[in-house]
Amino acid sequence: MLLLGIDLGSSSVKASVIDGESGKCLATAYSPLDEMKIIALKPGWAEQNPEVWWSNLKIAIGECLQKLGEKKNEIGAIGVSYQMHGLVVVDKNSKVLRNSIIWCDSRAVGYGEKALSSIGKEFCLSHLLNSPGNFTASKLAWVKENEPEVFSSIYKAMLPGDYIALKLTGEISTSFTGLSEGIFWDFSLGKVSEELMNYYGFDLNLLPEAKPSFSISGQLLKSVANELGLPEGIPVSYRAGDQPNNALSLNVINPGEVAATAGTSGVIYGVTDKKKFDSLSRVNTFLHVNHTKSQTRLGVLLCINGAGILNSWLRKNVGCAQSYDDINNMAEKVAPGSDGLSILPFGNGAERMLENKERNAKIEGLNFNIHTKAHLFRAAQEGIAFSFRYGLDIMKEVGIEPVVIRAGEANMFLSKVFREALSSITGTAIHLYNTDGSMGAARGAGIGCGYYKSEKEAFNGLVTVGITEPDNLKKVYYEEAYLKWKTLLSVL
Repeated sequence: MLLLGIDLGSSSVKASVIDGESGKCLATAYSPLDEMKIIALKPGWAEQNPEVWWSNLKIAIGECLQKLGEKKNEIGAIGVSYQMHGLVVVDKNSKVLRNSIIWCDSRAVGYGEKALSSIGKEFCLSHLLNSPGNFTASKLAWVKENEPEVFSSIYKAMLPGDYIALKLTGEISTSFTGLSEGIFWDFSLGKVSEELMNYYGFDLNLLPEAKPSFSISGQLLKSVANELGLPEGIPVSYRAGDQPNNALSLNVINPGEVAATAGTSGVIYGVTDKKKFDSLSRVNTFLHVNHTKSQTRLGVLLCINGAGILNSWLRKNVGCAQSYDDINNMAEKVAPGSDGLSILPFGNGAERMLENKERNAKIEGLNFNIHTKAHLFRAAQEGIAFSFRYGLDIMKEVGIEPVVIRAGEANMFLSKVFREALSSITGTAIHLYNTDGSMGAARGAGIGCGYYKSEKEAFNGLVTVGITEPDNLKKVYYEEAYLKWKTLLSVL
């Protein structure tokens, strides 16, 4: 059996098809080749049109199927991974009522802070394991207050992956892990939080029926199958937010294991079997994809909004259309510490690990007689690595202490400078694997439809493709640069 995985990001939609038995990737494609537009009508806002997601999904799948030829008819299950914490609202005809308010939009910060105060910090942290913060529930509260006509027409409020599953199957549902990432979930009672729903004035019927991440939520519609060039009736058997799914793709499913990503945003995600929380909600706890009533599996997530987007911004505005490979090579030619140049990457909305404050990006120590654009590239990549170190120190306070960080060979992890800086400043080895979110979603689909008889069986073909160990000779330079970086952050 072949397995199709879809990974809906904020930059692009990627699709991959793997051979279920060997785990080998047979075809992969993404769309658009550049990056999807993020609509920012006001400072701190970030929206995308769900129909643009769907258009790019069709292109990515179409390119995969073209590579497969007649083997496309062997696809037996579909899995969906998606950008977390977004809000999609539809009416009774499943029509989208407004653009999606996506993960990095910070307009709802005040709503979450007020909810924390009104419901009570003790209740929120002990039951929700998080502040309502800037998550999906608070975004829905913003719509309720500011767009009452839209809110009155809402039939269901969904996450981005729920919308993609709806388009594929015609069925509206969500997942338990999805409810937890939206901060709708009461971890103590194991159900949707009535206290939160009542506080915001939401009817329970606004939320779709929830199902396990590994389960069949519907079959591919005939009309959609014809449009995509696939057989009808293929089950959609897995759904998860991008970070829980990234952890799955790296076989991070047991307590003590840690995964990381560094795309537009940066994330460290650790699995635990303890209900832990940070008193300041700088890191967040969600149900992991393999959580059950009998097996506690929670994911502790550190998110850095401003990560790879800084690298992308420099490429567009400073790099003169140079490739990321060229940028990485230029950065390698500069010594650790970037000759005193420091960059804070926090220019992509409110940062949870900075207590939901918008700090913005900052360049410090720029000397026109010393620094070149190569210094800017290196300082940016070091600054992103330093933000990971800053966040990892927070995670250690709630018991996440990795010996190894697992990551896919993609995005910022393609940069030797970034890997070396991150490994050296944290004292942690980095293991890279031949996988990504779309391949993880494909493996998840195989688990969800019952093709794989165990989780272990799903990871055939997953191999280590690179290891970066801490460089003790360069560590002193990174530590000196990190102290300057922290000082810069502290004065903002």
